[in-house]
Amino acid sequence: MFLPRKILEEKLLRILAEDLGQGDITTSLIVPEKSTAEAEVIAKESGVICGIEEAKILLESLGLQVEALVRDGQKIRASQVLLKISGKARTLLSVERTLLNLLSRMSGIATATKEVVEKIRKSKLKTRVACTRKTAPGLLYFDKKAVSVGGGDTHRLHLDDMVLIKDNHIKIAGNVKKAVEKARENVSFSKKIEVEVTRVEDALTAAKSGADIIMLDNFSPKQVKKAIKLLEKAGFREKVVLEASGGITKENILEYASTGVDIVSLGEITQSSRALDMSLEITRVRKH
Repeated sequence: MFLPRKILEEKLLRILAEDLGQGDITTSLIVPEKSTAEAEVIAKESGVICGIEEAKILLESLGLQVEALVRDGQKIRASQVLLKISGKARTLLSVERTLLNLLSRMSGIATATKEVVEKIRKSKLKTRVACTRKTAPGLLYFDKKAVSVGGGDTHRLHLDDMVLIKDNHIKIAGNVKKAVEKARENVSFSKKIEVEVTRVEDALTAAKSGADIIMLDNFSPKQVKKAIKLLEKAGFREKVVLEASGGITKENILEYASTGVDIVSLGEITQSSRALDMSLEITRVRKH
């Protein structure tokens, strides 16, 4: 994923501004205005690091000097120094929590994603792991990038990426067939159509109606296999991409991946991943 530095910088500064409010009163009362400091960001547990690029852009935009000792996607160990930072002490302390929150969250998501991706690879399955749109408001770009760094698929980034017909769209349209056909009539050639189905027989209806991707929503592994057999018998299996979603966790992901679906998507890697623990430690202070 790529954004021009200026755009990414603006996103990061908005996050920082939310935390700062009208200013860091504790720092302004205690830390001399002209003092400078050096600090290190240290991992407190092992995992996959993510957010280094964002950390550098945020810190440098505030006039701090940064040395990155690791790169995004790298496996890190507990007690490893990730960044060295120097500059105005007040600025450093004011950005500390925003910096750590971003690094910790992105690294937690990347670590969780890598765990399930490697689990599937070790089983010699080709199923792709995708996240969902269950991201934290305002952090969509960062959550999705962390999934990508962890080896997962970002799925849709925004609502305009593709047509994804869900249960409520179908209710309003009338049925799966009507919803898919309506979309197919009006959609640009550049957009794929995915439809969410909750019944085995609707998977075949969606394929016959012109869907490119079929999401088997809240199917059990047994139901997934049944849907695949139905599509194979009708000659549609190779014409569609099959995604299993809903109720999938790192504990049962292999059961779904082994059914023969192309994609397994799970919300927990962005919604429920535990942040990777890390800290910022001041290593040197100069008072002027």
